[in-house]
Amino acid sequence: MNQRPHSDPPSAPRHRAWAWVATCLVLIAVSLALWLLPAHADPATWRPWTPWITPLLHLNGPHLLANTLALGALAVLGAALPAPPRDALALCLAWPLGTWALRLWPEVGAFQGLSGTVHAAAAILAWRALRRPATRQLGWLLGLGLLLKLALERGWAEPVRFDPAWGFNVVVAAHLTGAVAGAALAALLDGLARWCGRARGPVP
Repeated sequence: MNQRPHSDPPSAPRHRAWAWVATCLVLIAVSLALWLLPAHADPATWRPWTPWITPLLHLNGPHLLANTLALGALAVLGAALPAPPRDALALCLAWPLGTWALRLWPEVGAFQGLSGTVHAAAAILAWRALRRPATRQLGWLLGLGLLLKLALERGWAEPVRFDPAWGFNVVVAAHLTGAVAGAALAALLDGLARWCGRARGPVP
C-alpha cells in the first residue's frame, strides 16, 4: 500500500518561525536598552564577553535606527519564508563569531553595531530561500545582492573606512565576517538536521 510522503500540517511552517522572530526582537530590544543606559562597556578593550556585547552598542541614534530597522525587516522576511528554529540558532552563533573573526585584522581596533549580525541574518535567509523551490528566486535575489555589496565593499582588503555620510569609520569587514558566518552556520546546521533526521523523514 502506498503512503503519502510525510508533510507538516498547513499551520506548522508559520509556527516554526517563532524562534527566528524572537531572536531578532531580543537583539533589537537589548540594543535599545543598552543605548538608554548611562554607561557602556569600552569596545576597544577585548574581554571574553566582547563578541556578544559590542554588536549591541551603537555610535549614534541614526546608526542604531538603521540597524534595528534592517534587522526588523529581516525578522518579517524570516517569518514569511518561514525560517525554522535552526536558522535562529545559526543567527545566535553568527552574532558573536562574526565579531570574533574581526581579530583577523589587527587594524580593527574597535567595533560597534548590529551591521555584522544583520548581514549574517541576510545570508541565513538567502540560504533558506535557496533551499526551497517556491522561494528560490527570492534566494538568488537576496544572495546575489549580498555578494555584490560585499564585493563592492572589499572588506577583506580594506576592513575599515571612513564614511562621510555616517561621520565615523565603518568596519566593513564585519559585514563580510557576519555574512560568511551566517551562511556557513546555516549550511552546517542544515546538514546536521538532515543527518539526524534521516530516520524521521525529510527535513523542511
